[in-house]
Amino acid sequence: MKTYTFDHIYYPGHVVGENTLYNHVHYPEMLTRYDSNFLAFTRQPTLEEFKDAALFLRGFHQAKGQKHVKFLFPQDDKPSEELMDYFKQEGYDVGFNELYSIEPDQFPLVEVNPDVDVIEVGKKELDDYLAFQYEQDMDFGPDFADQKVDMHKRNFENPSIMQVLALYKGTPAGSVDVIIEKDAAEIDGLMVHETFQKKGIGSRLQRFVMDRFHDRDVILVADGEDTPRLMYQKQGYTCLGFRYEVQKVYK
Repeated sequence: MKTYTFDHIYYPGHVVGENTLYNHVHYPEMLTRYDSNFLAFTRQPTLEEFKDAALFLRGFHQAKGQKHVKFLFPQDDKPSEELMDYFKQEGYDVGFNELYSIEPDQFPLVEVNPDVDVIEVGKKELDDYLAFQYEQDMDFGPDFADQKVDMHKRNFENPSIMQVLALYKGTPAGSVDVIIEKDAAEIDGLMVHETFQKKGIGSRLQRFVMDRFHDRDVILVADGEDTPRLMYQKQGYTCLGFRYEVQKVYK
């Protein structure tokens, strides 16, 4: 297995500026997507450097009508206590993600539920896929959901992205996108509708990826403070590192 870092993780966005401290990523196609509009520090900033960077990004986003700022920190390097205290004082949300990988032949066998079908999304299935995604994205508001539809349509035309849909007795119940690279397949946006939890759908979606990309490593990112990461650990994924991120949304 190759060694992977967070640099291998796909995100829609464009590097519009860079210096010795950070890379500036912007995605005008979807300004409401926090994960595509941020500064990624290439080294740990001092408190004053962070304040300057935050002031710059806030001004840039305000000019674009954006209400958030978001910052990624170097892999496997937790921000200093001084920074963490400042984040708390200023009302930033602080979290971290973990990077996982597995070789497909190490993924456990999955019990086949005959009521579950997993298919690659083609033109015939696209409307069902978009409707399923729209329902989930409405949790973040209609503007976000509407813009996400356009992103899903762009992804459908991208040969490096595969969209996968799980059906339970013919009803859309789960989905995942797969970012296809030369040596790796990245699982992105794995979700199961709350109505269809505990039916093995998440495992079936993963099994589909393992079978389709058996000649590649499978990688994914999980919230470091959420329960799915425990599932990935039980399934045999290896944790390759962590990365802190902070964000703030202004009213």
